[in-house]
Amino acid sequence: MSVPDYMQCAEDHQTVLVVVQPVGIVPEDQFFKIYKRIASVSQVNIRDSQRLLYIRYRHHYLPENNEWGDFQTHRKVVGLVSITTCDTVKEWPQTAERFHGQKEVYSSTLYDSRLLVFGLQGEIAEQQRTDVAFYPSFEDCSDVEKRVEDFVESIFIVLESKRLDRATDKSGDKIPLLCVPFEKKDFVGLDTDSRHYKKRCQDQFQSVWMCEISSVVLSACTSPAALEGLCSASVIFHYPGGTAGKTAGRRPSISQAADAGKRHRPGALTANGISADTSTEIGRAKNCLSPEDIIEKYKEAISYYGKYKSAGVIELEACVKAVRVLAIQKRAREASEFLQNAVYINLGQLSEEEKIQRYSILSELYELIGFHRKSAFFKRVAAMQCVAPTIPEPGWKACYKLLLETLPGYSLSLDPKDFKGSHRGWAAVQMRLLHELVYASRRMGNPALSVRHLSFLLQTMLDFLSDQEKKEVTQSLENYTSKCPGGMEVITLPDGLKLPPVPFTKLPIVRSVKLLNLPVSLRPHKVKGLLGQNMATASPFIYSPILLHNRSDERSKKIDFQWVQGDVCEVQLMVYNPMPYELRVENMGLLTSGVEFESLPAALSLPAESGLYPVTLVGVPRTGGNITVNGYHTSVFGVTSDCLLDGLPNVKSSGCLVEVIPSLPRLQLSTSLPRSAPVAQPMSKEELSSSVSVQLFNGETQQLTITLENIGTEEIEGLELTSKTVTTKEKVYGEFLSWEMEEALSHLPLKPGQSVTLTVSMKVKLDFSGQENLLQDLNDDGISVTGLPISSPLRQVLKPRPENKSVSSESDLVLAMGECAKPFSAHSKDSQWGSDLDSVDSPDHDSLLNAGDDFFLVAQCNWMLHE
Repeated sequence: MSVPDYMQCAEDHQTVLVVVQPVGIVPEDQFFKIYKRIASVSQVNIRDSQRLLYIRYRHHYLPENNEWGDFQTHRKVVGLVSITTCDTVKEWPQTAERFHGQKEVYSSTLYDSRLLVFGLQGEIAEQQRTDVAFYPSFEDCSDVEKRVEDFVESIFIVLESKRLDRATDKSGDKIPLLCVPFEKKDFVGLDTDSRHYKKRCQDQFQSVWMCEISSVVLSACTSPAALEGLCSASVIFHYPGGTAGKTAGRRPSISQAADAGKRHRPGALTANGISADTSTEIGRAKNCLSPEDIIEKYKEAISYYGKYKSAGVIELEACVKAVRVLAIQKRAREASEFLQNAVYINLGQLSEEEKIQRYSILSELYELIGFHRKSAFFKRVAAMQCVAPTIPEPGWKACYKLLLETLPGYSLSLDPKDFKGSHRGWAAVQMRLLHELVYASRRMGNPALSVRHLSFLLQTMLDFLSDQEKKEVTQSLENYTSKCPGGMEVITLPDGLKLPPVPFTKLPIVRSVKLLNLPVSLRPHKVKGLLGQNMATASPFIYSPILLHNRSDERSKKIDFQWVQGDVCEVQLMVYNPMPYELRVENMGLLTSGVEFESLPAALSLPAESGLYPVTLVGVPRTGGNITVNGYHTSVFGVTSDCLLDGLPNVKSSGCLVEVIPSLPRLQLSTSLPRSAPVAQPMSKEELSSSVSVQLFNGETQQLTITLENIGTEEIEGLELTSKTVTTKEKVYGEFLSWEMEEALSHLPLKPGQSVTLTVSMKVKLDFSGQENLLQDLNDDGISVTGLPISSPLRQVLKPRPENKSVSSESDLVLAMGECAKPFSAHSKDSQWGSDLDSVDSPDHDSLLNAGDDFFLVAQCNWMLHE
């Protein structure tokens, strides 16, 4: 016997072996469909008897293994079920001849056989035959299980008659001399009719261990086989549930009588827990080995098997049976000793397929006893055996499948989310396994799998790669992605396993994310005292703890400034490059939700192993609402990644939710005066300042041209313009500015790209009476008028102004042109005014202001916009 049955267990000693094989050409899927139905009849209650017969089915069994049936009875093929297809009557004679030829293979041990014919109809199919069953098709065969049960009962009748004949015969004439196949050569030429030979047969029969369990006689022809038979009988008694989990798959016989529940087999307990035959039960318990002695007897039997070179298969199978028993007893260390012995058992020249099967079974057994890493090792050896150089057609798909099954044993998962926190497992072994997955998937002809596994290797094992290994991995990745770019789609394997995407969150590594406010000249500000705010204040108050909790959470994430629809917004990332060479990041942009957002991708190049490096990503919101910055996307080494902030460890952020308000008008102001140095003065967050200068004498008059241009995308429907003269020491001053607005009003609404011109008359009129050092003070402090260009007014409805209101006065000049108005005012530059205003950052004047925006009177003047 050269091929072991790795699926054997101790309870198989109480079964009879039935082989199920196809005859002729039978579709493989249809064959196994019928085979599964046949194998479901794993136990049969014998009618008119208290016996329960267990059956073991095999669809592949070598004839030379059948020769060991005298050594251990459960190895005999006592039943044969053949499955065939026959479409016409002309094919039937040839089919019947093939069936008889198949029976001849196992004729020395065969008790009974059946032939299941599918597809044949007519006169032949209507004949009633015991050994042949005809079915119209593979779908129309409802009584297959019933016929199999009848077949098993016929096997039992033959088996029982042989047992009774042997038990009653004391002469020794019919008792054969039992021996194993390799011992038969020693009996060649021996006289079987001599008195000495018959006496030897009787002595052997009397020395055989007999164990009757569940109506099956377990016997052995030699001492080690008798020890194993005793171990098997004891295992069946102590562990009725089985050692291989087969009992759960057995179903009751459909021919079982209604009162079968009242029957019992010897040694079974009744419903009230009391044995129906206590004397038999006590006798069995006395003769059975204890759980500890079972293992000792297994060791003894295996040691005897090891003395015979030709008994390697028997030795290996005994080790497997002992391991299954030890697994139930939870004695993993002793089980590993049996498995270690099984590894070194020499079975001669095994085929590559047999080697794969051997290593796979060893892996499963190590898994059974909880040795997960050892199990993964043998499964990996089996995977490498699938693509051995001696195989004409290497099985790369089988190799890849087995390699995937080794991942849990090496604490390795293909989901990047499982690699948060401290690393688990041996990184060197994990990297080797991932390299093997990459190579196997490439040889399978699936470059997308290679890219996914190589990306996973680079992302999860980056900290364990040397500088040279980093270069080699990235070069390989670029070669793969040149043919098949990597993306964020989920890859589904043929067996249903899903490989999640692998975002490159470490290329580069992000440490902080900050949403930036708009430039000062573009920031929106709420207009105070509007109707909408008054209504919000006067709204009814309803208390809800849930609502308050949700609002507080929202406020904790929401940023206190706003972005504007259509304006470019910025997010600053602090990143660094962990690679030992320059890292090129292509197509890097923002990932957002909440509003329609146009991300403007950027490309950057980070120096090797750089420190924190600021990167600004920009985009334009196209609709209003609340926008959330969820992360960023990159393209590195040909792999596109979507990196979410929630999945980035140790990332600092001040908030990622900001309000986007509707588009606002943008107005640029320029004057005919030359630009001057800015004046340092306190400004509120609602004001911008740029300085121009002019020098006039008392009583002198000069014209100032102010140009207002709509540089935005919204129409300007109204303007509100005021002026104010400011002095810091409350000195006596007169009226300086005056203008006429009728011409400017006629050009409204001002469409994008259009401009309007306003002429302002500047006239100096100072009163010097009673002031001795006024000129000196003017030279020291000056008199200033401040102002700013109009920019981004809020969409608020202002209170209507009377149409007959004067457009000018002595103190100030106000022009009302409809809703969306911007006040343009000058304020007194005193300490009280400055204390009520907040300071802001320096404005960006290059985008909106031109030279000559403001003017000076006598000393210096600033234009200032007040919302």
